[in-house]
Amino acid sequence: MKNNTYTQLIFEANFSDAELLENFVDFCAECGALSVSIEDALADTPDEKPVYGEPGYEVDLGWNLSKVSVLLDNSLEKEKFLQDLKNLADLETLPAYTAEQIDDQDWVRITQNQFDPIPIGNKLVIMPSWHIQESLDNNAFPQRKVISLDPGLAFGTGSHPTTNLCLQWIEQNIAHNDDIHVLDYGCGSGILAIAAAKMGAKNIIGVDIDAQAVESAKYNAQNNNCNVNFYVPDDSAWINYKNDTFDIVVANILSNPLKLMCELLSNRVKKGGYLVLSGILSRQSSEIQAIYQPYINMQVWQELDGWVCMAGKK
Repeated sequence: MKNNTYTQLIFEANFSDAELLENFVDFCAECGALSVSIEDALADTPDEKPVYGEPGYEVDLGWNLSKVSVLLDNSLEKEKFLQDLKNLADLETLPAYTAEQIDDQDWVRITQNQFDPIPIGNKLVIMPSWHIQESLDNNAFPQRKVISLDPGLAFGTGSHPTTNLCLQWIEQNIAHNDDIHVLDYGCGSGILAIAAAKMGAKNIIGVDIDAQAVESAKYNAQNNNCNVNFYVPDDSAWINYKNDTFDIVVANILSNPLKLMCELLSNRVKKGGYLVLSGILSRQSSEIQAIYQPYINMQVWQELDGWVCMAGKK
């Protein structure tokens, strides 16, 4: 049987603010698009722009150049979609775009095949749920603590170098039954907090500005039988911790917000505690070190694929 095909249009444009970008996406949907996704067109380049927001800082929305991917069923003529989009958006010309045909495939199977178990050091393995039974049957990872985690809406599956580096630091520096207080700032999927729990930390908190990420982290912790508390910054329960300091603070974000949050993160580390930072390109490490120097002497702990994990003791 011949597979169905779809048309994918990829627009690249510099929208002057987030509202214009959001409107453009809405217009695509109204004109019949099956799906629309947005990402930074300059991702993984020196001009990548993080989108973030933290308490006390103005939220910075939008990218310098946005990539909008639009999927159309072939029953919808491309030219009609483009004309309708142009009219609805009230644009003289549409942003530049490319078009390609995509075959219909078993997307679930293809996606699952992209995510194999990821061993971390000698003690941990990140394992998507569909691999667990097979791994148990084959005794594939004996004497490793399993973190069951499926790719989802929140960042952090262990595959990206920044997450992998933080996991390695946790695996090597938290001993079983450590009665320590850990803060995972910008927790995403909760993977770092869960890893700390698997390694034996007893008091763990995760915080993220994205409420959906917090819900994902809570689900992942429960699924791994880990006792971790996750909050958004304006949660009253988190506010109760506003004066607390921690034995370990880990923040896997990006260099720009890490620079802005230098004082905030440093002040969360208790005397004798550790600050662990990632999301930093190798070429950015010297600048991060200089910014944090008045508070904590941060050093490159390890490097992987052009990214570094930095750590320092207060």
